[in-house]
Amino acid sequence: MNRSPRFTVSKRPLLLTSLLIFAFVLSACAPAATPVPTDTPAPTATTAPTDTVAPTVAPTATAPAPAEASISVATDPKYGKILVGNNGMTLYMYTKDTADTSTCTGGCAKAWPPLLTSGSPKLGDGVDASLVGNAALADGTKIVTYNHMPLYYWAKDTKPGDITGLGVGGVWFLVSPDGKIVGQAASATPTAAAAASEATINVATDPKYGKILVGNNGMTLYIYTKDTANTSTCTGGCAKAWPPLLTMGSPTLGTGVDASLIGNATLADGTKIATYNKMPLYYWAKDTKPGDITGLGVGGVWFLIGPDGKIVGK
Repeated sequence: MNRSPRFTVSKRPLLLTSLLIFAFVLSACAPAATPVPTDTPAPTATTAPTDTVAPTVAPTATAPAPAEASISVATDPKYGKILVGNNGMTLYMYTKDTADTSTCTGGCAKAWPPLLTSGSPKLGDGVDASLVGNAALADGTKIVTYNHMPLYYWAKDTKPGDITGLGVGGVWFLVSPDGKIVGQAASATPTAAAAASEATINVATDPKYGKILVGNNGMTLYIYTKDTANTSTCTGGCAKAWPPLLTMGSPTLGTGVDASLIGNATLADGTKIATYNKMPLYYWAKDTKPGDITGLGVGGVWFLIGPDGKIVGK
């Protein structure tokens, strides 16, 4: 039997062809590479225009200038016509000042703010314009004067009609429209009671501690061991609990008191506290009668003082 001849087809050309076609398809689908320029110039900086307007800054608010001083006349139920300043607040004079010269500075000026003026105070009815003037203070401002005496407020007065500064230290008083001192013999407040008259210092004998110093009305005197020589550090609430023995500079001395040990120190409000052997002297508010020594040893810092200037009861 004759068989048809078998044709053998080589697979190699077919495989080669397939590989070529596949390679062509891959090359056609691949993304084209982005050319990188080799000499691209750097971007040029933009120059801001020279006439650009800067944003407007809001002006800083300026505090209103203080109102010019005013002086008016008010009528106190007890002392009659007296001078008052802005808002009807009582005005005072300081008997340690001299004509057209204020001596109240530092802490004193904080406790007794001056009635400042730019030179033309506003005057109410009854004020004598011929008595109005001014004096220069250390900082260049001007304080109003009346009959040549500088005028002040008292920081502890809180409303019109208050006269709580009257008699403080025996040196602060009211002023009348005719320029005279008003209330010089007055004792305005309990803390000023001992200061309305000059301080006194005497020697008393305690049954336990012997000879000690006492002040006005025989009330026991104390020293504060936190004080330093001729300097009182008892202020604020301390000064209310331990009222200072205030003086006008010449305490009345009893038998046995060593005059060479007497002195004084200036307090923040301008008043003076009596000192003994350079230590400021105080009362104790809880002592109620002569002979009481209930303040002895309080806080481990309050003690009596003997006529020789030494601490007693420590």
